Amino acid sequence: STVNSAGNYSMETLNFTDWSQAGNAPQYYLDQSGIGGGYTAAPEIFYFAPQHLWYLVYQTGNASYSTNPDITNPAGWSAPKNFYSGEPPIIQQNIGSGYWVDMSVTCDSANCYLFSSDDNGHLYRSQTSLANFPNGMSQPVIAMQDSNPYNLFEASHVYTVAGTNTYLLMVEAIGGSGHRYFRSWTAPSIAGPYTPLAASESAPLAGAADVSFNGTPWTQDISHGDLIRSTTDQTLTINPCKLQFLYQGKDPSAGGNYNDLPWRL
Repeated sequence: STVNSAGNYSMETLNFTDWSQAGNAPQYYLDQSGIGGGYTAAPEIFYFAPQHLWYLVYQTGNASYSTNPDITNPAGWSAPKNFYSGEPPIIQQNIGSGYWVDMSVTCDSANCYLFSSDDNGHLYRSQTSLANFPNGMSQPVIAMQDSNPYNLFEASHVYTVAGTNTYLLMVEAIGGSGHRYFRSWTAPSIAGPYTPLAASESAPLAGAADVSFNGTPWTQDISHGDLIRSTTDQTLTINPCKLQFLYQGKDPSAGGNYNDLPWRL
């Protein structure tokens, strides 16, 4: 996700072969592709093997997606299409002063599930069959909720844990000191039920309490990101023996408007 001084959100891609090259990788802004201009943010990407297509799922005020047959061609993304005709009623009824954000898709051998958040303590889940994806997405249901919106804030992902019959859910939370961290749960199916794993600020999946640095920590926030997957496909499979997390953080002394914060990957 990118944001400019006017507060306009967009997306970009970077291409490199080693993490040491990331900081100098060319940045391609996706408003130059078929996605075009307008509000787009919070991308998730996967290769949908049944269709031999790459999917980019993101937020536009709706839950949207674009496709591309060749991920090496960033100009090749299609124009946005929506999973829904508008904001679903259950989200309108529960969103309060929040925002409908951070859509992500995970599939098993039969179904594809769309998760999203409302910054108001609700995690939503929809589904359609693997054969019908991306069409036919059901009306969302509340998959999880918390009376404290900060405990279940945004940036959800569900991963398939390789070599197990387990799925890992992670959701970004805001701690008592205002810093971001990730809580986690596991389940025997994508639809749940979910059991807490590392789900507190003092013992998080990833947060200031368990992330170490060489020298002075450059961030106390472990915020929106993605676990590095062992496959590229729609199962979002991770290797539990080699967990790596790409996240955003910022200078602990930085403050002010969220869009002006100096987030770094």
